[in-house]
Amino acid sequence: MTVEETLSFADWLRLREPADAAARAEDLLEAVRPRLAGPTPTVIHDLGSGTGSMSRWVAARLPGPQHWVLHDRDAELLARVAEGMAGVVAADGAPVTVSTRCGDLTRLDAADLADASLVTASALLDMLTAEEIERVVAACVGRPTLFAVSVTGRVLLTPADPLDAAVETAFNEHQRRTVDGRRLLGPDAVAATVAAFARHGVDVRERPSPWRLGPEQGDLAAEWLRGWLGAACEQRPELAGPARAYARRRLDEAAAGQLTVLVEHSDLLAGG
Repeated sequence: MTVEETLSFADWLRLREPADAAARAEDLLEAVRPRLAGPTPTVIHDLGSGTGSMSRWVAARLPGPQHWVLHDRDAELLARVAEGMAGVVAADGAPVTVSTRCGDLTRLDAADLADASLVTASALLDMLTAEEIERVVAACVGRPTLFAVSVTGRVLLTPADPLDAAVETAFNEHQRRTVDGRRLLGPDAVAATVAAFARHGVDVRERPSPWRLGPEQGDLAAEWLRGWLGAACEQRPELAGPARAYARRRLDEAAAGQLTVLVEHSDLLAGG
């Protein structure tokens, strides 16, 4: 794969699934478990399900029968995630069933989530606007909500390189870009979500959930680097020249097992 090539979105989600699973703050899920105990199946709505990374991770850690309602705007991904949940069982071997809903999850309201025992999402918040976060939070109020692996904008590459800081700054600017009239929050989304829940009187617990990518995750580190650098150059075209040599150095380091990457994220549990 060359510096310029990238994976499809579905392949990217599959590649990052183990790193997401290792990063998530499991103590937040443990904190909400007592709220989910009962004789009837636990109903969990997963927002922006992608290929099902979050639903598979949570389902295997909760006991008792579960029904998952998977929300995404991509019908093809929803078809794949339903297949990917086949054979998944709860922590105690209880059955896990799945249904899907295709549509704009930022238009959900409290009625859409009325049967939810728990609402989950992973790697979602940074792709939303302030107004969309307000709507999503309003829909979730009244039930435990677990938002995992939300980017904070901070990364650390070892060994260090003089261009690291400029690329990080440009990438974070790209995360806050305006797309079709929507101004994305990017790394500001975590704070905006905490504030939105606070306006509803809901406390939020926050935990760090960093990716720690070493030689064993070289393929993911290289693909992450391509996307990180590509977005930075899109935001600041003047970086394109020096970025070519930088990318070659970093990809060579990743291939040789000499690059480690720390990508900071946060996990949030609201109302748990």
